[in-house]
Formats: sequence, C-alpha cells, structure tokens
Amino acid sequence: MTTETYNQAILALALAGIDAINTSASQHKAQRTPAQESHFLCNWMVESLKTKRFSKLVADDLTAWIRQARSQGAGAQLKRLLTCIADQYQQANNSPTATGRGLKNLLTELAAQQWVIITDTDIDAKLKLDSDGQSSLIISAKEFNQHIIDDNIVKPIAMYIRGDENQVARLALTQGILLSQGNKKTTLIKHHKTYTLRPNNLHPSLCLLCLDQY
Repeated sequence: MTTETYNQAILALALAGIDAINTSASQHKAQRTPAQESHFLCNWMVESLKTKRFSKLVADDLTAWIRQARSQGAGAQLKRLLTCIADQYQQANNSPTATGRGLKNLLTELAAQQWVIITDTDIDAKLKLDSDGQSSLIISAKEFNQHIIDDNIVKPIAMYIRGDENQVARLALTQGILLSQGNKKTTLIKHHKTYTLRPNNLHPSLCLLCLDQY
C-alpha cells in the first residue's frame, strides 16, 4: 500500500474545496459575495475536519484556515488560496523538467536578472555576505554538487535567499520546482532566509505559494 504524501493530501483538499464551492454556486442564481464564499468554505472546512474527510497530514492547515476565516471573514480569501494551491501543485506534478535541471535553469534566470548567485563555496558556519544590497541566492557547494544526480535533486538542498521570494517562487514554478516557506531561524547567512528544495518536491508542509498571481 502506497503511503499518501503531503502533496497528494493538500491537492486533494484544494480540488475538493474548489469543486464544492463551484457546485454550490451553480445551484444559486445570484452571484455570491467574497464574504459569502468565505463563509461557505469555512463551514465546509469545519465539516471536513470534523468528519476526518482528509488525511491528518493537512489537519493543521485546515485548523489554521478555519481560524483565519473566522477572524478575517472575506479577507481570508479561501477560494483564492485553494485555487493557488491546486494550480501550483498540479503545475509542478506535470512539469517535464527534472528538478535538478530546473534548479540550474532557475539560477541562470536569476543571474540574468542581476542576482548574486553563489554555489561554489561550502557553507558550514554562519557567514555574512556583502553584496551591496543586491538580491542574492547561496547554495553550499557540497549540496549543489552532491545532492543533484542525473539532473534530479536526490537529497534536500538549502537555498539561502535575500530578495523577493515571490519572484523566486514564480520562476521556480516555471521550472516545476516548489520551494519550502522561508525560515529565518535556520539560516547560516546573515540577512537571508533558508528555503529548502526536496526530491520530487515532497515537502512535509505547505510550499511557498505564488498568491500574488491570483
């Protein structure tokens, strides 16, 4: 029996939520307001959590979104969130580009946009990079050289980034790559955040979303 991954669970949840609200909308003549959509999806999520409809892998996500919807109402933009998740995970799933090749393409694209890219230095202690305010992306040489085999990422790779994370996430997605969300606490480079890449994009929690595209 194949164990369900987080990616499969979160995509199933997002697609089911979108289907539920579209089905409900088709049964109502009047167009729903964003507040009504948020209320519907919040109730749907509460019911889904109560009945354990989805994997426990996404229970924390559901709990957080329910709390968000109750405090923000339409501001939680749950339909937008689910649409973004569904699109992004499906795009990564369907990408013909191998993850290691995609990472190298991403670095080339960022370098062309005047980012400082460093992949030839081992990073094993806290460092500071002087890049005169330029955006920068650093990967330890050891990980860059050893964690990519036959154009595929085979072990996690930490990227230390200072710059527009949305820009990186958008460009990465065009290469079929999902980034983890940024983490300031684990970074080894001052003023940078750590973003992790994983084999087959199999992150244990929600990836960095390109919500600004929706």
